[in-house]
Amino acid sequence: MKNGVNAPRLLGYGLGGALVVTGFAGLVVDAHLTDPLGWALWFGGLIVAHDGVLVPLVLLTGVAVGRMRSPSPVRAGLTVAAMLSLLALPMVTGLGRRADNPSLLPLDYGRNLLVVLGLVALGTALAAIAVRLRARRRRG
Repeated sequence: MKNGVNAPRLLGYGLGGALVVTGFAGLVVDAHLTDPLGWALWFGGLIVAHDGVLVPLVLLTGVAVGRMRSPSPVRAGLTVAAMLSLLALPMVTGLGRRADNPSLLPLDYGRNLLVVLGLVALGTALAAIAVRLRARRRRG
């Protein structure tokens, strides 16, 4: 097919669209259980957070890191740190924590994220030092 659209891709779009329609139908049909207004507000907030905060930060970081020579340990370290932070964000903010069940999210996730990010920074620094030392050896 033209423009890079092929049968498997169209099939995927069709199946994905069918799942989205099924989800919306369930949201509306079971409105007494699903709270469509609350869901719409949550989804709208998610879109605003993604398009208004996350995307600009990723683009600015991409521009800054893109000026570094490739491959760069700093680029890899920032990518790993960003993905870990994004993955840990629900736990750090306590999303899902309930007062009646202390076994849900029982750890200090903010501190633990800082420890892991510190280890990523240390690994990144060591990798950057190794790259510079290797470059000096090749020159000398």
